[in-house]
Amino acid sequence: MKEYKVIVFQEGTLSSLLLGNANVNEVKFTEALNKNAEQGWRVVTMEKDMRRLFLFWKREAYLVVLERERN
Repeated sequence: MKEYKVIVFQEGTLSSLLLGNANVNEVKFTEALNKNAEQGWRVVTMEKDMRRLFLFWKREAYLVVLERERN
């Protein structure tokens, strides 16, 4: 039997406000995926999304579905 987990990884609010449009930091995103991989999770699917922040700003986000074997 498998178990699933969904994580949303997105850039911080401050960089979105200062730059007007923030992209996800690749190093932090990689670290987050590797941390979950150490716990036995593997990526099943991933979707990129541009999320609106307040009224005028946007920030990049990734919705990641992970799975692993249930112990």
